[in-house]
Amino acid sequence: MFSKAIVRTPARSFINGLRSADSGSPDYEKALDQHAAYVHALENCGLDVTVLDADEQFPDSTFIEDTALLTRSAAVIASPGADSRKGEVHEIREALTDFYSNIESIEPPGTVDGGDVMMVGSYFYIGLSKRTNADGANLLLSILNRYGMTGSTVPLKSFLHLKSGVSYIENNNLVITGEFINAPEFEHFNHIAVDEAEGYAANCVWINGTVLVASGYPRIRAKIESAGYDTIALDVSEFEKLDGGLSCLSLRF
Repeated sequence: MFSKAIVRTPARSFINGLRSADSGSPDYEKALDQHAAYVHALENCGLDVTVLDADEQFPDSTFIEDTALLTRSAAVIASPGADSRKGEVHEIREALTDFYSNIESIEPPGTVDGGDVMMVGSYFYIGLSKRTNADGANLLLSILNRYGMTGSTVPLKSFLHLKSGVSYIENNNLVITGEFINAPEFEHFNHIAVDEAEGYAANCVWINGTVLVASGYPRIRAKIESAGYDTIALDVSEFEKLDGGLSCLSLRF
């Protein structure tokens, strides 16, 4: 169960954030409305939400998940793989001192984006991607081990982040798509498979029994509800334009 979340309001510079394809420029005012609805959904799921001010210096800083990993025992400050995002971690460290006495860090040459780390109880799957390298993953594993947690790495072929294509929603269930469906690392889970047309919706978020899903993807939402979950559908179209999903917008703990 989660009790808290940290989010960061999109900056006006958000429209200049990183993107893998030209899918149109985000509408800033619409992004603000969507972000406010996201915060409201977190609160409706019982979370106490800390909202950090926008940081104009870092266009992608609203995708706060990439800056840290929050576990029951310790916070781990990430080392974002994109050079333009590395400075985001400094203020996150300061914010986390209000919640954690144990704060660790991923140090260069290691890189880790939080979007590449999927928690399953006390076990962590770490995606090896363009943003998370082997040095960073190994350092993260060593930190987790010191606090009695374990994990392993998962190679990525096409996805930006691990959680772009697979999300753990508790009860041994994965919402999963693309290259991960046949990955041996996930064969012992129950698969709630997302077809290619709705692949973006594989990035969803379990919070205290409710699953937040991207709106506009009715088939996967119906599958998740058929598996016994309540859902909240949220429009995140402006964040999708910058390769961001629902999990990217918060740190949950």
